[in-house]
Amino acid sequence: MALTVRQKTETLEKEILSEKACLSSNTRGREKEEKLHSLRTEYQRDRDRIIHCKSFRRLKHKTQVFIAPYGDHYRTRLTHTLEVSQIARTIAKALQLNEDLTEAIALGHDLGHTPFGHAGEKSLKKISPRRFSHYTQSLRVVEKLEYDGKGLNLTFEVRDGILKHSKGRGKIFDVDKEELPMTLEGQVVRVSDLIAYVNHDIDDAIRAGVIRESDIPSHLVLSLGKYHAKRIDKMVWDVIDSTSRSGLKGLSLSSDMNSTIVELRDFLYDKVYFSDQNLIQYEKVNKILTDLYQYILAHPDDYVKPFPEQDPLEIRVIDFISGMTDLYALNLYEKLFLPNHRTKF
Repeated sequence: MALTVRQKTETLEKEILSEKACLSSNTRGREKEEKLHSLRTEYQRDRDRIIHCKSFRRLKHKTQVFIAPYGDHYRTRLTHTLEVSQIARTIAKALQLNEDLTEAIALGHDLGHTPFGHAGEKSLKKISPRRFSHYTQSLRVVEKLEYDGKGLNLTFEVRDGILKHSKGRGKIFDVDKEELPMTLEGQVVRVSDLIAYVNHDIDDAIRAGVIRESDIPSHLVLSLGKYHAKRIDKMVWDVIDSTSRSGLKGLSLSSDMNSTIVELRDFLYDKVYFSDQNLIQYEKVNKILTDLYQYILAHPDDYVKPFPEQDPLEIRVIDFISGMTDLYALNLYEKLFLPNHRTKF
């Protein structure tokens, strides 16, 4: 019997990928068992499900850092996701890891992000009756919210990578094993997310006038380079080289590069994410989302989905708000709380 395209791909993976790679044929599977596809591997199917879901499309109108920016060149959650995916695939290919698994995790890692970027997540942490984070919400999106509550039924490895991609201001790799993705591919996305945002957020902050190029510590510029592409290239090479030297025991960075990236990240937190300008924006965002939460909680019928059935209304309202784009949240707030200034007299 002739092999299917999927079987040929799985055979090729066994021949060319590292013994440390997560093979498609070795997945721990899905919560609901499905018949294997004749063309696509399990991780290819996951990638495709993520790309075609509604939450992925909404990322194009969700803020990365700057709220509902008017400029055409500011990053959104969608462009951030694509940059993470490309960096991650480059690293995965160089280390002979599974690119399809890496790409699926990368494309799904921010599906649960809130409107209004960091300010939105900070607000929902304050409002939500249950501990809120964008990474647990991303997992909730793919497991319980997409496809009218059926979820995407993704493989275990992709869901694990989505849940464990974020580090905040915590350590990148030197953490308890339980906090790291179980696959090297998931760890690739974890570091690629950081590489992407410490570089493009600097680019956007300069464009927005929040910082100037001269504000970046000179020793970081000397170490990493002046330009966005050069900095990414250096970081990617370091990950590949350090991980290869370790025998792929786990993703790693050289000590110098790890310290440099952490310092650059801290610079962004201090000068951009928690800048006076962004703190002012946070107060505005917090009022918008708090008012929306209270209104929708009192008038759920027009807005809140009836799933997941077992979850209280308060949590389902948070699901609705966290799924909003910046523009939708602003327009709904205007509709509910501001006079209709477009009325003709």
